[in-house]
Amino acid sequence: MACTTHSAVVLCQHTSVVRIICRTMSSAVHPQSQVDFLHGAPHRKHPGVTNMKTLRLPEQLQRAAQSVVLSAQIKGLSDRAQSLTQFLWSRKRPVDDLTLRQRATSLEKMVLQRAKERGEDIDDAHIKMKVLSELKKTTYHWTPLRFNEELGVVYMAARLAGGYTAVRRALNEILIRDPSFAPYSLLDFGSGLGTAVWASHSCWGDTLKEMVCVESSGPMNILAERLLKDDNQNTQPHIKQVYFRQFLPVSPKVQFDLVVGAFSLSELASRKDRVETLLTLWRKTSSYLVLVENGTKEGHQILMEARDTLLKTQEQKTLDSRTASVFAPCPHEMMCPKLARLPTVPCNFNQHYHPLPLPGSPVRQTETFSYVILSRLDRKGAGAGQDWARLVAPVLRRPRHVHCHTCHPDGQLHHEVVTRKKHGRDVYRCARSSDWGDQLPIIQQEAADPLSDSE
Repeated sequence: MACTTHSAVVLCQHTSVVRIICRTMSSAVHPQSQVDFLHGAPHRKHPGVTNMKTLRLPEQLQRAAQSVVLSAQIKGLSDRAQSLTQFLWSRKRPVDDLTLRQRATSLEKMVLQRAKERGEDIDDAHIKMKVLSELKKTTYHWTPLRFNEELGVVYMAARLAGGYTAVRRALNEILIRDPSFAPYSLLDFGSGLGTAVWASHSCWGDTLKEMVCVESSGPMNILAERLLKDDNQNTQPHIKQVYFRQFLPVSPKVQFDLVVGAFSLSELASRKDRVETLLTLWRKTSSYLVLVENGTKEGHQILMEARDTLLKTQEQKTLDSRTASVFAPCPHEMMCPKLARLPTVPCNFNQHYHPLPLPGSPVRQTETFSYVILSRLDRKGAGAGQDWARLVAPVLRRPRHVHCHTCHPDGQLHHEVVTRKKHGRDVYRCARSSDWGDQLPIIQQEAADPLSDSE
């Protein structure tokens, strides 16, 4: 009996030694499999994980929103909220004058060519009428949103939870990757219901001492203030030091640690307005500029337009000469590879959340959004996830291998088939624990056939 026990102990010790040797050899073969990039964190919480569990509105905000809904007593609120959501999702940028002129010239040539082929003789007035008629049929008719008190409540029912979710998820990128960042001031352009204030407060709490909300709509400012005061004018706001303005601060010397523009660039009337507003927001940014839009082709293209504008613009007349760099989600500053592909697919991300508990609303919904974060800070070589690839599609987990679609620092999209044998234990386990929107350590190997590398 004693001999059997001794043999078992020796076997266990031998097995442990073999495991240690194998792990050491694996680390030597796969340099990226070294655990140093984990910084002691478990694989499921590696530094590149920025996804969040299903988000819920802050309790005070949800309570105030429900109170506003009850007091408003709007008939068919759920149906109207759903219709507004669909309208906002399908919203496009206004067509610029230059584009309209180019289309009109092209249509005029087409009308003349058809008339020539048919042997018809048409005058200028007839050509103009034909061109205008065709332009009306084929051109998106953009109109600005004008809020009154009732439409503000409908918008709140439709977009409060989803808007909060998108901003909160974008800010989580800064919170995770730059833990030393503690903003003192916030500027929220196009603040609407004040979701950026609530999302920022949930990240940094009372560190924020000055929050300026810029919203051109008076009724929306009133509604945002009601939400801060728990829908009770006699109480103190839940978040203090929040100031509402209808215009951006004039002084060029005023800067804010954090500037947010959520679903606001798409509401400007022209590309010229977008560029001018963007440059103003950047001048007022001392650390991070966070831009969020719907996860549609339009929303993504607006953000890429903004990103490229700031990367290429070198303003001479500015008090802060620090240039822009992309903090997230792009791991590079080259042209977005998704824009170079046909058909064009937007670079967007998903975040689950609990909507406002209205009649007929589901328990859980998914917000699809696009975002870009630009920084004035020099973060190269510091913080988690520097120079890591970004997962730009759902991760497909299969037996002994994982399919990862990533955007790399080389500016290209890659399809990686990650295995323990090829990439090492740590990279493989990190890939298996990651999801769409997270970051992964750079995988140098070429993508392989999953059938030939799934051992």
